[in-house]
This record gives sequence, structure tokens and C-alpha cells, in this order.
Amino acid sequence: MSSMDWDATLVSILNNTSSQLNRYFSIIIFAFGTIGNILNILVLAEKTFRSNSCALLFLVSSMANLVTILSGLIPRMLSGWISDLTNTISWLCKSRLFLLWTVRTIALWIIVLAAIDRWLLTSTHIQRRQFSTLRNAYHGIIMAFIFSIILNVELFYCYEANVINAPSKCYGRTDTCRLITDFSYAFPTNIIPIFFMLVFGIKTILNVRHTRKRLRPENTSTAPIVNQTNRTKKIDRYMLVSLLTQVIILSIFLLPSAILKVYSTLTIHYNKSPLQNAIENFIFNIGVLFSYIGSGSTFYIFTLCGGKLYRDAVRNLMKQILMRIKCKISERTLNQT
Repeated sequence: MSSMDWDATLVSILNNTSSQLNRYFSIIIFAFGTIGNILNILVLAEKTFRSNSCALLFLVSSMANLVTILSGLIPRMLSGWISDLTNTISWLCKSRLFLLWTVRTIALWIIVLAAIDRWLLTSTHIQRRQFSTLRNAYHGIIMAFIFSIILNVELFYCYEANVINAPSKCYGRTDTCRLITDFSYAFPTNIIPIFFMLVFGIKTILNVRHTRKRLRPENTSTAPIVNQTNRTKKIDRYMLVSLLTQVIILSIFLLPSAILKVYSTLTIHYNKSPLQNAIENFIFNIGVLFSYIGSGSTFYIFTLCGGKLYRDAVRNLMKQILMRIKCKISERTLNQT
């Protein structure tokens, strides 16, 4: 077999593997991510977590992650079976990318707000701790929404369908557009928020190490207050552990796609062989799929790191769901008889 025939075979194998990954691996990520985010939303909306500012931020982030998975993976799954209309119809291309990038930006910057909230709450300065409130969390959420919309509005101008010589047919229309949108995706949407997550995560750990141990009150008349305080501290501690774990997971799964996107734009005019293009597109596709794992991992992180309170809330939720299903089955059986 000649060198050209061997290259052509490898190109065919890589393209076919990429298509199969979109077809089947996307389904697995979609199922686990959708179920996980829905359960996370239902659990964090429970009364136990409702008064916790960090839990509120995680709740909104889970909502944004759910929309990210729905808007990002459904077209990818369908592309393995039917033609992807976002690659051929410009308004669908623009709308999908705007929604996808906006909600992903929202999700990540809200995690940054959660990291800042934990840093404030663990501070030894009482003035800083007073900023960790539900009101400030709501203000931060609104600001994250506005910032994300403004950041990604240029997609309506820059992106077009049926673009050639690009990692995807739905891509930037000009070199300038590609440079702007790819750097916007890489830095304000991914790298910068992850950097701030790491910074405030480290600062929070340092705060915890330097926090003085408080003496527990021994007066039995204040036992209910003490129990409530201990419960609040447990939730805060579990939120912190979950946050730090999520920062690590997001760094692992999101940074590759951001770096690959910048690389594809910076090297777009290089003379590349069909094999090199196939290899780069395959790696880029893997990076994009990995980014959705990051968006769908929140529930499983909370289940592992959220402590007994979170797992108890999950168990109670599952019991309620099963009870409702049993009741509906019983009602149908009675109606049929």
C-alpha cells in the first residue's frame, strides 16, 4: 500500500470514528448530563438549601448547564443520523451558537461567583462575610446574564452556515470574525473564569486554614440554635468541597476545547495535508465532547462530595418520585377496572 493510500485510509477511519462518537458517545453524555442536571435542580430547590447563597448559585448554574447540554448535544446526536440543519441554515447556526455560548458563559461565571461567595464566607473579616448574602447572589446572577449576552451578541454577525476550510460548517465567516469569536470563547468564556475559580478556591482554602476555631456554647437552652448553626456550617462545608471539586473537573474538561479552538484559528492558513486536517478535526471533536462532560458532571460531584445532607435530599426526592409513579399507576388500574 502506497503512502497516499495509507493516508486516505487513515483519514476515512478518523472521519468515521468522529461520526460514531457524535452518534453514540453524545447520547451517553446527553443522558447522564440531562438526568444529573435535572436532579441537581430539584434537590437544590429544596427548602434545606434554599437559604444558602452558594446553593442558589449552583442551582442557576445547573439550569444553564442543562440548556448547554440540550442546545449543544441534540444537534450533534442528530448529525450522526440525519443532516445537521445548523450547518446549512444560517439563522439556525447563529441562534444555536448564541444560545449555547451564552448559557455556557453564564454557567461558568456563576461558578466564579460561587467561589467568591465561599471566599467571602470563610474570611476572618466580618465585613467580607457580610457580603455573602442571597441578595448579592441575585445581583451577581443578573450581572452574569447581562455580561454573557453582550459578550456573545457578535455571533449573529460573525457566524454563517456552509463555511469551508473550518472545523465546522457553522463557523466564523471571515478571519477577523474567527479570531474575535474564538478568542472570546477561549478566554472570557473558559480560561478567565476557570482562572478566577482557581484563585478564589485557593484563597478559600487559605481562609479555612487561618480561621480560628470557635467555642461551642454549652448552654442547653440554646441547643436548637446550636443545632441550626451546625446544620448551616455543614451545608457551607459541603458546598465548599463540591465547589473545589467542580473547579478541578471543569479545568480538566473545558480547557482543551478552548485551547484547540484558538489553535485551529491561528493555523487556519497553514498548508495542511488531508491527514493532518482529519487528525486535528478528530481531536477538536473529542475536546468539544469533553466540554459537555464538564457541563453534565455537577450532580455526580454533589453526590460524591455534597455530604449526607445532599445525599439524604436526593433519596427523599427519589422516594417522592417513586410514590407519585405508584399513585398514578394505581389510579390508572382503578379507572380500568
